[in-house]
Amino acid sequence: MKRSEINAALKWAEGQIGQAGFSLPPFARWDCATWQKNRDLTQVIREVMLGWDITDFGMGDFARVGAVLYTLRNGMVGRPGFGAPYAEKYIVLAEGQRLPCHYHAVKTEDIINRHGGQMAMRLYNRKPDGGVDENSDVTVYLDDMPRTVGAGEEFLVAPGSSVRLTPFMYHIFGAKEGYGPLIVGEVSSINDDNTDNYFSEPVKRFADIEEDEPIYRPLCGEYEALLL
Repeated sequence: MKRSEINAALKWAEGQIGQAGFSLPPFARWDCATWQKNRDLTQVIREVMLGWDITDFGMGDFARVGAVLYTLRNGMVGRPGFGAPYAEKYIVLAEGQRLPCHYHAVKTEDIINRHGGQMAMRLYNRKPDGGVDENSDVTVYLDDMPRTVGAGEEFLVAPGSSVRLTPFMYHIFGAKEGYGPLIVGEVSSINDDNTDNYFSEPVKRFADIEEDEPIYRPLCGEYEALLL
């Protein structure tokens, strides 16, 4: 992705979050110079990767597959007491935009329609060989009530409702076309984006960045490179 595309998406997402009446911590608005100034205070923030994340998952089609994410709370697997023992995110999606099909081997997460349109979701079980089971039904908890859906069957999640995704459950979710943009909340066990994402599509978790203009806000995956 070009830095100009990332900057534009960040400014758009800030507007969406503000219009929804949500507030982010002060470091969400820091530029690179302010991060440098506060380096000694931000070890936990940097290591557990709080802050902004924008990705097209390496697919080069951000309008269709991609997201703006903001991690509010997180910890680190294997380091009890470092950060929080849980994670929380906002995921801001433009109309028609989705995340790729993936599962987690460790993380359990509630995916919540926090604000905006309808969240479209499709689920699959994982085969023993790791592949996508395109035949068997999936039982999931929607607002803590069981619901069974067909493999890959689209269902909509209205504002205020949530779906609990357990390990090894393949999932796709996004902002349903015709209903506008969406702010998704994620509340989960500790999130490790470096080791606990398993994709069925040929993607990369973090985008490659082409620098064509100055950085507006640093992303959580580039703190260390920027603060050396």
